[in-house]
Amino acid sequence: MYSLPSSEFAARRRAVMDAIGEDGIAIFVAPPARTRSNDTAYRYRPSSDILYLSGFREAETVLVLAPGHGDGEFAMFVPSRDPLHEMWEGRRAGPEGARANYAADAAFAIDELDAVLPRYLQGRKTLYYTLGNDSAFDARVTGWMNKLRHRRNAPPAAPGSLADARDIVHELRVFKSAAELDLMRAAARLSSQAHVLAMEQCRPGMHEYELQAIIEYHFRRHGAEFPAYTTIVGGGANATILHYTENRDRLEADQVVLIDAGCELSFYAGDITRSFPVSGKFTPAQRDVYQAVLEVQIAAIEDVRPGVAYNILQQNTARRLTQALIDLGLLRGPLDELVAAEKYKKYYPHNVGHWLGIDVHDVGSYYDPQGRWRALRPAMVLTIEPGIYITHDDEDAPVELRGLGIRIEDNIVVTETGYENMTIDCPKQIAQIEERIGTA
Repeated sequence: MYSLPSSEFAARRRAVMDAIGEDGIAIFVAPPARTRSNDTAYRYRPSSDILYLSGFREAETVLVLAPGHGDGEFAMFVPSRDPLHEMWEGRRAGPEGARANYAADAAFAIDELDAVLPRYLQGRKTLYYTLGNDSAFDARVTGWMNKLRHRRNAPPAAPGSLADARDIVHELRVFKSAAELDLMRAAARLSSQAHVLAMEQCRPGMHEYELQAIIEYHFRRHGAEFPAYTTIVGGGANATILHYTENRDRLEADQVVLIDAGCELSFYAGDITRSFPVSGKFTPAQRDVYQAVLEVQIAAIEDVRPGVAYNILQQNTARRLTQALIDLGLLRGPLDELVAAEKYKKYYPHNVGHWLGIDVHDVGSYYDPQGRWRALRPAMVLTIEPGIYITHDDEDAPVELRGLGIRIEDNIVVTETGYENMTIDCPKQIAQIEERIGTA
């Protein structure tokens, strides 16, 4: 199984504590388990920030960072060990396990939160906490603060200012360590293998959900906890729906199928899109659109290097795709005017990519502190995923192109001198794809 060393989590916590200083305290709250229907629950997906700082996976968890605190800088409040609960719902670490296995300096049962946490707030000037995610917990924080600030015969002891903990943690998460990159390469390999299996087993007459099952079986069989997001398998016009997830229709021989799928391996995401002909051969019209998107995607990847502002990737991609749309007969007019008017958005409505990490659409600002588009720097990871989507009822498009969606997506690391394509092993050249379809 893939995992990160405990030293990785310790370094992250230290970076946060260095940022908030001994006058600060940071509180992170795990979301509760969610009911799916009646008395059954969704499988629990832990809080990404708590995963990032500790690797702890249980619900009903509160993580506290209080630099220099006498009771311990890193405190955890976790569900207690309970033999009856564990018989029905699974093992718990308990406070003892939080200390022994997750390096907590201090650990308490979650039931002790109201009694203990105010001690950590006392004397701190700034509370780093994210309001608005959990109104019930927000009310508890407000209650602790009010009690500390209005104690009789004692000076106010609660923090006087509030800051958003995400501003610190999410900036750290933009940059991946060597260990994180190794894990993400593994997620990319596993995701690539699943896409190849789908190509090899695709046949006309299959249903979209069959390809989904092939992909997700491969993920789980090789240790991925979850798909990183709901798998998209869209045949024909379904591929023009950007987040199509019904995956229930029959795949016909004349269609191109778009698959957007990636695994979540040790809670790090892969995110790959490939589009290929169900029959094994593109029609001439499909080939033209596919090749246009491929060339734009390759050029966008070549743009990736340190110092390039993020928005330049989108500007260059929009311009190149606009020219491709003119060449395909989908747009008419002067290139500069069409780009300025954003006419390409009819066929390319999204951005060129996004950050990738513990969340598939990973956190972190696309702007620098001055409000300018931030420049790419080494150890950032992003996707590059241009596309062209022509709806089935688009009367402005040539008949042979209607109901066709093409997207091609790879996972890219910014390096010191350029980039590394982590998903390079997933076929995307036309000849590579066509020789794979239906061969299993």
